[in-house]
Amino acid sequence: MNRKEFLSDCGRMGFAGAVLSLFPWLESCSEKAKQEVSGEKARIGIIGTGSRGMFHINHLLQMPQVEVVALCDNYRPHLEDAVQYYPQAKQYDDYRRLLEDKNVQGVIIATPLYLHGRMTMDALRACKRVFCEKSMAFTLDEALEVYNLRKELGGVLFIGQQRLFDPKYIKAMQMIHEGVIGDVVGVRNYWYRNNDWRREVPSPELERHINWRLYSDYSRGLMTELACHQLQNGSWAMGMLPEKVMGSGSLIHWNKVDKRDVYDCVTAIFTYPNGVNMTFESIISNKHFGMGEQILGSKGTIDLVTGMHYTDESAPKGSGMHQLVEQIENGVMSNSVFAGTSWAAETSALAPGMPIMANVKVVTGESSVGAEADGSKELLEAFIHAVITGKQPEKVLEESYYATQFALLADKAMHEGAILTLDEKYRVPYEPLKTK
Repeated sequence: MNRKEFLSDCGRMGFAGAVLSLFPWLESCSEKAKQEVSGEKARIGIIGTGSRGMFHINHLLQMPQVEVVALCDNYRPHLEDAVQYYPQAKQYDDYRRLLEDKNVQGVIIATPLYLHGRMTMDALRACKRVFCEKSMAFTLDEALEVYNLRKELGGVLFIGQQRLFDPKYIKAMQMIHEGVIGDVVGVRNYWYRNNDWRREVPSPELERHINWRLYSDYSRGLMTELACHQLQNGSWAMGMLPEKVMGSGSLIHWNKVDKRDVYDCVTAIFTYPNGVNMTFESIISNKHFGMGEQILGSKGTIDLVTGMHYTDESAPKGSGMHQLVEQIENGVMSNSVFAGTSWAAETSALAPGMPIMANVKVVTGESSVGAEADGSKELLEAFIHAVITGKQPEKVLEESYYATQFALLADKAMHEGAILTLDEKYRVPYEPLKTK
């Protein structure tokens, strides 16, 4: 189900207004907003045409309201990859020259993390409307500087937190706020892969240029590359920000094959003011459990990744057979084996769960470039709308800002071996999402 279908269904069921009040950044995805920019084109420059930049280009090619007029990368092979799709676009190897191009309305920044803050601020000062990949910045101070500059200058700033635009997350959070799973008592996130996070290097002097994620001079590792996506889950579900964080990180496997200095194994615990804990764990030398994001409630659990709802109540709605048939109809199970009582889901402990919406698209989290059906396309569409209209969606920046700050704070806690709180100087106005 795409954004248009989701909002259309919301309208038919009479709660479109409720959804938009919970997630006001979705206003740009409504039919009314689409009509607002009908016939218009956003003139876009792309800074960084490596793997993630090309992932965005794949989506931009599907958007008739976009004209890519400029491309920039200081690694020629990457620039040439993009030029084949946009041969008429101006080519740059210095992003500052692109920002001087008066024909560029908005920029997409898909560069290494350590460049995000500097490039975003330069783009804002050049009066460009900006989409920057997550995380917002390399340090706590730099993230605040970016936020304050945007507040001072106005304009448009999006950060690449695509879960904000993923239909199954939006539907799940609405259910949570309506009390479907009772009180939230825990949030569990994990992301496991088994790969070295390394990319082929054609020449030794390009090692850190290409494999920047492996070195702390350029990267904050798993917390900013992966956890940053998942740290919004607790704030969405409970309508509050964490109070403190602790964690541990290690190099336990991949340092045996190279000289990286960024952790390949991390665990963090975020505690909220009401005592609820949110956990994040990532190991990139074992992939058995894949990616998981679960909101645990006093009456049940919602798995955000799979779009499934599990109840703790003793008598789930309908019989086990009824649930099975309904799941098959919704495409959750492609086939089932009937063998007496081997499928007996009449108790909460054994209940297989129910899909929260039809035709849920599940993402494994295995790709380090990006995945279809994870909200990335819808996020870009919303940005393109903002480039044309000049309107900054409500709350989208604050959600992204705090995801960055708590990812960075957790990384700091791991290196210091301390329990940390976010200093008041880093706190910006934040209105929690509505809860039941």
